[in-house]
Amino acid sequence: MASALFIVALLTLASSGALATDPGPLQDFCVADKASPVLVNGFVCKNPMKVDANDFFFSGLNKPGNTDNKVGSNVTTVNVNQIGGLNTLGISLVRIDYAPYGQNPPHTHPRATEILTVIEGTLLVGFVTSNPQNRLIFKVLNAGDVFVFPVGLIHFQFNPGHENAVAIAALSSQNPGVITIANAVFGSNPKIDGGILAKAFQVDKKVIDYLQSQFWEDNNN
Repeated sequence: MASALFIVALLTLASSGALATDPGPLQDFCVADKASPVLVNGFVCKNPMKVDANDFFFSGLNKPGNTDNKVGSNVTTVNVNQIGGLNTLGISLVRIDYAPYGQNPPHTHPRATEILTVIEGTLLVGFVTSNPQNRLIFKVLNAGDVFVFPVGLIHFQFNPGHENAVAIAALSSQNPGVITIANAVFGSNPKIDGGILAKAFQVDKKVIDYLQSQFWEDNNN
């Protein structure tokens, strides 16, 4: 019985390590040394004797982002690129500001689950499950409400109100990445062949040509 429990414990530890999004720390901290030429999965560690409080600090999340753009939103990112001390800790943070009727358009984080809290205003949020069901799971959130977007799934937020909205979200990676669907599909560099996209979306190629011209210009200016 004891040996069976030991095996179960080992399997549990192994599976938890395999399911981890980011590599776990092997010491108290591993502040990112962004000046190092060494390429690893993440960043190599800065000399711990040269680490200070500023390596774990970021200021400015209280300031609204500029939402004067085509989608009417702004994401202020706090990940390992802003706080070197997040290296190997598997967590990051964003502030999202939404103008009235602004949106954080459909996108995915390839390396992180996201948990979002509405601070001000109202948001319609949702995500789409994977093939073949492609279920839309959505909900209207108000200040104080919390919603989870599972790792890798396409999700969005939309401000349906007449007032600004603000949300704070935590993500389970020091560098979760983001793929905005429309930008990636229609604004890739070089462009995806228009015939391929026309067949995929079952529309006339002229529609694809127009969308590519709009998104490619936005992505490459």
